[in-house]
Amino acid sequence: MVVRVVLLGTATGGGFPQWNCACPLCHAARDGELPCRSQECVAVSGNSRDWWLLNASPDIRTQLAAAAPLRPGPGPRDTPVRGVLLTDAEADHVTGLGVLRGAAELKVYAAPPVLEALAPLRAALDRYAVWHWADALTEGGFVLSGGLVVTAHPVGDRMPGCPRGTRGSAPWAIAYRVEDLATGGVLVYAPRVGVRSRSLDELLLTADCALLDGTFYAAEEMGTAVPDESGTAAGGQPGVTGEHGSLVALARHPGQGRIHSPPGGTDPLRAPVPTARRPVIVAGAGAEVLPDGAEFSV
Repeated sequence: MVVRVVLLGTATGGGFPQWNCACPLCHAARDGELPCRSQECVAVSGNSRDWWLLNASPDIRTQLAAAAPLRPGPGPRDTPVRGVLLTDAEADHVTGLGVLRGAAELKVYAAPPVLEALAPLRAALDRYAVWHWADALTEGGFVLSGGLVVTAHPVGDRMPGCPRGTRGSAPWAIAYRVEDLATGGVLVYAPRVGVRSRSLDELLLTADCALLDGTFYAAEEMGTAVPDESGTAAGGQPGVTGEHGSLVALARHPGQGRIHSPPGGTDPLRAPVPTARRPVIVAGAGAEVLPDGAEFSV
């Protein structure tokens, strides 16, 4: 078997179009000129029977219903979903846990500060069914049913919902390296990165495919916000382009990566045809912008 990947959702928080955005691209989506996208979420499996969610978006119910490999059965309450790997405590990534309530024996992995922040939600969910909550940063990683071995890697310390510059005392955002034990295929999943770093680049060197943060095309994209010296935008994330952008990271590893997670509402990567702001370096970096429902194997 291989690492099988389903992109359940490929948009940033709020989906696309965003409910409160009147940018030209969101108008185009409302008019049917661009495809709508649900909020970012990915499913992975090593045997096509046991599926693990990478984050749990607010759109998880419709996303699971649309993904044939993750449909329930054969029993009335059987589900192939075995658990969730959280990259952070952002509302866009944890709200879907409430939709999954009542599913027995789910296992949720997260960094320690995220587990602590989710304590009230954990208590509420455990009233419906007992879940297993685990430290994703455990030394040596952990093995998932279906033949996948996972290691978590810190990539940011900005607390959720806080402005840039507000830092926690421990890693709040992590990336996951998912490897198939049988074939050695490796997926790196990093939908929220604080600053591009040497450690992230070294992690990408081990991957056959990478799903990287594409929220902002450029660090200056959010209004009049000015990026800091690391190229980080006011939202706390680097852009796709620029010296510290994700395309630069992918270009160091030709033939490896995709970028999808997730283009923001004003991001020209959504445009149906190339524009002056969407240069050929996207393809030159070996990257793709994939739609909701896309499937591939690593």
